[in-house]
Amino acid sequence: MLPPPPPSKGAPVRPASEAGRRSLFPNATDAEWSDWRWHQRHAVRNLEQLEKYVSLTPDERAGVQETSELFRIGISPYYLSLIDRDHPFCPIRMQSIPVRAEARIRPGELEDPLGEDKTRPEEAIVHKYPDRVLFLALDTCSVYCRHCTRRRITKGGEAELTKEQMRRGLEYIRNHPEVRDVLISGGDPFLLSEERLEALLAPLHEIPHVEMVRIGTRVPVCLPMRVTDSLARLLRRYAPVYVVTHFNHPKEVTPEAREACERLVDHGVPVENQAVLMRQLNSDARIIRELSHALLRIRVRPYYLHQMDVAQGCEHLRTPISKGMEIIQQLRGHTTGLAVPHLAVDLPGGGGKVTLQPDYVLERGEHETVFRNYKGERYLYPEPEQTDCSCPYDSVWQARRWE
Repeated sequence: MLPPPPPSKGAPVRPASEAGRRSLFPNATDAEWSDWRWHQRHAVRNLEQLEKYVSLTPDERAGVQETSELFRIGISPYYLSLIDRDHPFCPIRMQSIPVRAEARIRPGELEDPLGEDKTRPEEAIVHKYPDRVLFLALDTCSVYCRHCTRRRITKGGEAELTKEQMRRGLEYIRNHPEVRDVLISGGDPFLLSEERLEALLAPLHEIPHVEMVRIGTRVPVCLPMRVTDSLARLLRRYAPVYVVTHFNHPKEVTPEAREACERLVDHGVPVENQAVLMRQLNSDARIIRELSHALLRIRVRPYYLHQMDVAQGCEHLRTPISKGMEIIQQLRGHTTGLAVPHLAVDLPGGGGKVTLQPDYVLERGEHETVFRNYKGERYLYPEPEQTDCSCPYDSVWQARRWE
């Protein structure tokens, strides 16, 4: 039995959801509140339910009404308990309650912003990159994020994979030996039962050329009670399995979320974070720095800061590319490199990810390169006289690897 994780420095002892739970769900017992299935059954899914808990602004009310045929609403009681009911710019509120702008499609927005469907040889498989595939396991989430890039799937109608679709997806991977990395996503794979999740992990683990599995999930953020010891042991059994989660604001890094993430790490399951840059929600270097520091304290690595994809209905949340570059520049040199995520843009239409950073090179010459540092000061880096970068031993190494 693993010992409980030590409390993180500076973290409050009282659960962050406690006040909201007492106010919004006073009849929920401790057993119910700690049961993720109870949260799924009691999620807020329509305007009538939402208005029982939050005094909506006219913009939010219109947003719920006008997007009802476009994209699901769904908020777990836990995540709802974190909402600031007095401030419409609360980051939890902005991510879970639609506004009217979401019902409008702007020029350049795409139903399939990442061009996944054109590289989808099976219902469950997206094969866009040479050595890795995306395995779409279901269309359900604990919270339907208003910035969702895959809303054409998570709006409903595709549901959990059938056994035949899962079989065909696994068979596709078996027949493509170039695939060494499988990202399981959806929807949220952690909403599968452990039996269904193991039915996917076990056969993937047996495929010789699959070297690693990643699971994309927002459960540690929005439904942390789902991360049980049993789930963590299951993931560890099929290592290497990496969990890629999705904190966007330090308000989400609660003691409950910390416990979920540290349970995974303590069981040997690495956790990384991909945040999305959103206008007026986290579009400030101070917020991103605080988020990164909070994540590192709970042993979650800040991995990507994503420029928002051009998904339909999300233009009001997108930031200019220059804002992300500005944030990275304000982080680099002012905090540890571990706290500086990669700024990534997933090119519209299926071009794949590219990463951006401020340009620190001022001049390039044959004998020296001139840089500026994070303070704007100039520094010379002398280029070497020898420039042959071939690796003579590599042919020997490669031959021995396959003996």
